[in-house]
Amino acid sequence: MIEIQEVHKSFGSLKVLKGIDLTVEKGEVVCLIGASGSGKSTLLLCINALESINSGKIIVDGIDVHAPQTNQDQLRRKLGIIFQQFNAFPHLTAQQNVALAPRKVLKTPTKYAQALAQEHLAKVGLGDKLDRYPAQLSGGQQQRLAIARALAMEPDYLLLDEVTSALDPELVGEVLDTLRMLAEDGMTMIAVTHEIPFAREVADRVAFFHQGVIHEIGPAKELINNPQQQRTKEFLGNIL
Repeated sequence: MIEIQEVHKSFGSLKVLKGIDLTVEKGEVVCLIGASGSGKSTLLLCINALESINSGKIIVDGIDVHAPQTNQDQLRRKLGIIFQQFNAFPHLTAQQNVALAPRKVLKTPTKYAQALAQEHLAKVGLGDKLDRYPAQLSGGQQQRLAIARALAMEPDYLLLDEVTSALDPELVGEVLDTLRMLAEDGMTMIAVTHEIPFAREVADRVAFFHQGVIHEIGPAKELINNPQQQRTKEFLGNIL
């Protein structure tokens, strides 16, 4: 599981996270919602040790992420993170993009890495695009390529940072369908999203962030359909 205990994070005088407490169980999908600047994306970066924390603890499978003795590079193999930007290597094909990290990081033999890439590209619906370059793929296909690339490292958890926000509206559905499939397969996910209907349907729980704190948290359908806090009601009212 992922345990977040009283985590504080500041950038200079700006306090971004103000005592976050959250536990995510194995196999659970938790969506983080809230206005831009409320701390959601920063929390994902702190979980993956791409940002330091000022105080508190983040524990992944019993390992203190930010302890001095922790091998963070090794820990990140458990934590696939996918950003808004696709970040594919433009000179490599889809299959080469997905096979690269297993070859370089896990020292997987090239033949096996290519087979792994083929398997995960097929899983996200790109089995017929193995030899296409990123520029030859649509935005939705590029984001599914990014998901396949993360899956190829066989992580225990996926951290998703607004993975549909850079897409044209008609391409959003194909990426959400891929995430829905992963949730059904039991992948543990923490997803920052503005796609409220998706959160209501797929997430086990939703946490509403407001000004650096978890203002309200609860079962997804219950929180979205019947929020208890006034600020949550206002936010969802504007979004929906």
